[in-house]
Amino acid sequence: MKIKTLIELFRYPRILISILHKTAFLFTNDKLYLQLLYRVSLGKRLNLDNPETYNEKLQWLKLFDRRPEYTTMVDKYAVKDYVANIIGDEYIIPTLGVWDRVEDIDFNNLPQQFVLKVTHDSGGLVICKDKSKLNIKNAKQKLSKALLKDYYIPSREWPYKNVPHRIIAEKYMEDETGELRDFKFFCFDGKVKAMFIATDRSNPNEETKFDFFDENFNHLPFTNGHPNSNKTIEKPKNFELMKELGSKLSKGIPHARIDFYDINGKIYFGEITFFHWSGMKPFVPEKWDYTFGSWIKLSSKNVKV
Repeated sequence: MKIKTLIELFRYPRILISILHKTAFLFTNDKLYLQLLYRVSLGKRLNLDNPETYNEKLQWLKLFDRRPEYTTMVDKYAVKDYVANIIGDEYIIPTLGVWDRVEDIDFNNLPQQFVLKVTHDSGGLVICKDKSKLNIKNAKQKLSKALLKDYYIPSREWPYKNVPHRIIAEKYMEDETGELRDFKFFCFDGKVKAMFIATDRSNPNEETKFDFFDENFNHLPFTNGHPNSNKTIEKPKNFELMKELGSKLSKGIPHARIDFYDINGKIYFGEITFFHWSGMKPFVPEKWDYTFGSWIKLSSKNVKV
């Protein structure tokens, strides 16, 4: 590719990001790849020698905080035992089955309502509210495609690299809205500092909204990836309990986002995410990138390679 053409491409970051993702498997050097992706995504140089912002520190953690247990914590099947051992199995959504291949799923033995998902990424999801209306062929195709996806490669989120590619079935759950809203808590070595609630995710006529709150549920004046909602968002009834559970699960970990569901007054664990937006989305205004970054402490005490 000519230098002039490459320079022109920098005017279109979405195209460059797409190119990087599609050719990511060619990059064997994680550091170089993340430096390129960060520059294209956020328009600035990645400072790994003295990271200050939240997004910078997430890239640092990808490269240098590689504890084996993180693989268990992002595995949607294995994490259930991990979490149950810390906070109790009453917070775990029941598993109905686990399979290595789509062909092994026995749909006849599944209940009328259930959820199918792959254990190693965030996209392979089939929600069945009525089995008599489920297109099993389409469901199998979606899951088969998801099984082939390598979630580690595009953004170098290291914990996913060695997660077994499997399918699990879970009990279908919904809250009083008829959906399944989750509450996402930003935890820093056992301390909850912020959280966000997504709205309009299932509304095809509206963009998803993200609203962030501090540990006392005061609304925070910034955006990150999606606009704020123009509606008043109620404080979750079990806000304090979810904070307590998030604190327990994140103790000794520099940073993790821990998600919960509140279903008719009962709390269930959702998932653990180490890299919100993979550290590739701007905060507006930018000062909040530095604020969130200040909460991540990078030291030999709590970071192990």
